[in-house]
Amino acid sequence: MTGPADQEGRTRMDSTALRVIGAVTAVYGVAVAVRPRLLARPSGLGQDARVDAALRPVGLRDAVSGAALVVAPEGPALTTAALVRIGADLGDAVVLGRTLDGVWRRRGAVAVSLAWGALSIGALLAPRRG
Repeated sequence: MTGPADQEGRTRMDSTALRVIGAVTAVYGVAVAVRPRLLARPSGLGQDARVDAALRPVGLRDAVSGAALVVAPEGPALTTAALVRIGADLGDAVVLGRTLDGVWRRRGAVAVSLAWGALSIGALLAPRRG
């Protein structure tokens, strides 16, 4: 897996954008792992130890997948890290869109998840700079 190629066979991707997306995701993930309320409150989830316990691994997943985007060498490793991140965003959209209380919370969670996934897809398919 080398990533999408242009008509001349060169790998396409905006690695800088993927690394920025990764850094922001990693920071947010660490913040959620430390303070699950950052995700629980806008999602309308209750404030108790069980919710915190369920959200901390989500934060850790985001921290690790974001860090992978930051440190992966350009090429197949960066493409794979981007696909993992995109998969996580799509999974979030499906799960949160089906389970959160309230139509606006569900729609908001889906919109945010799909927007982050779309940013990664766009960076993965973007023409290489330079």
